[in-house]
Amino acid sequence: MLRTLTRFFVYVQTESNLKRLSLCSAARTGSAMTEPKLYRPPAEVRGMTSLDKDAFTQTITVPALRVPTGVLNKIVKSLKKSTIQRPGVPRVVQETEESSDSRLLLLDPNRVATPSSFSEAEAEALRSFGVAEELHRYELKLTYDNLKSEEVLEAVLPPGQDVTSAFSRVGHIAHMNLRDHQLPYKNLIGQVIMDKNPGVTCVVNKLNIIDSTYRNFKMEVLAGEENMVAKVKENGVTYEFDFSRVYWNPRLSTEHQRVVQLVKRGDTVFDVFAGVGPFAVPAARSGASVLANDLNPESHRWLQHNCKLNKVEGKVRTFNLDGRAFIQGPLKQELPGLLRGKASVHVVMNLPALALDFLDAFRGLLHQEPPCDHNLPTVHCYGFSKDDNPDTDVVKRASRSLGLPLEDRCSVHFVRNVAPNKDMLCVRFTLPKEVLFCSDEEHAEEPASKRQKCEDTTDSA
Repeated sequence: MLRTLTRFFVYVQTESNLKRLSLCSAARTGSAMTEPKLYRPPAEVRGMTSLDKDAFTQTITVPALRVPTGVLNKIVKSLKKSTIQRPGVPRVVQETEESSDSRLLLLDPNRVATPSSFSEAEAEALRSFGVAEELHRYELKLTYDNLKSEEVLEAVLPPGQDVTSAFSRVGHIAHMNLRDHQLPYKNLIGQVIMDKNPGVTCVVNKLNIIDSTYRNFKMEVLAGEENMVAKVKENGVTYEFDFSRVYWNPRLSTEHQRVVQLVKRGDTVFDVFAGVGPFAVPAARSGASVLANDLNPESHRWLQHNCKLNKVEGKVRTFNLDGRAFIQGPLKQELPGLLRGKASVHVVMNLPALALDFLDAFRGLLHQEPPCDHNLPTVHCYGFSKDDNPDTDVVKRASRSLGLPLEDRCSVHFVRNVAPNKDMLCVRFTLPKEVLFCSDEEHAEEPASKRQKCEDTTDSA
């Protein structure tokens, strides 16, 4: 139970780092001038499926202070926590054309109900600048442009329904995973997200789980242009790709950086499931020699494009092979020579739904070579786990694939929660010589792992 609660807490913390649409918080006890409905759109918009921005217009009453223009800037600075904070709403307004010597400072009705609502420091500032603590009322017109995303969606969706929704930003694209009860409002939701997030010109919704073979998914455009070619910058590296045809997850930026920082100039990196290059390209930029592979022809094409874009095409050799064929082909051919060198060798296997099953490709890989224990490759293999003890689970599965216990020979790094009960982890170990150089008689060949679809839809959220 404790493990489940811990996972949920970390998952919520992770999700909070994304653009999140959430329910408005309740007004602070004892400080609201009136109930917080002042900030909510009119009730008539409930159930709207086609966005009518004019329907959200309303007039509310907010408290205000009359402040002499000579001390206005100082008062605004002293009361900044109590002033109104609304998108597109000015905090200072002119009361009438004749009131040239004073202005009205608009206050937050959920913070200031009476003069006694001011903090001691705020009250002292008002007295020191000779500003009367008398509150005035100001009729403020709010439009759709002055509302927050969550306020619009809370007003539109059926009462009692969870309106919480997250999206990932991939260049100009906002990528969503809508829930079933949100689907009747999908186009409205897409338009709201595009309106409220500058730079977003396309909003898409994922329609199915990730295809394990090519690691992409079908999607529909909810709002904006149907341009799926995104340009993103991650850890100082620029990438371009067709988001609808390749795999890209902005939540893995920290993990990409963590592993690449372990690679030194002169090292060699074998990237078995390279995608569009988030490990391969920065590793090459750091001075490593890289062999990068991906089965998806589109990923392979954009991988080559990103190598040229970042001027590392001379340091990266690209392949369009199945991961097992890459290990038993190019990697096998290059490895004997690398083992005789001094630079380190890294093997990155970032296909968490299946990568652990591919470890058996290393069994007896160099059985025709003279055994050695020098400069053996470091493997970084990713996996998902729904087990109560995910660290133990991924190590057992890696050991089973290799045919050798890894419990005392590896480390496990927690990457992220992809769901409240599903973890992504990285198993790091030196490839044992007992596995790499074992003879045909010392191990039984296992059939190639059958392709299978990812179990969960949340990984690319």
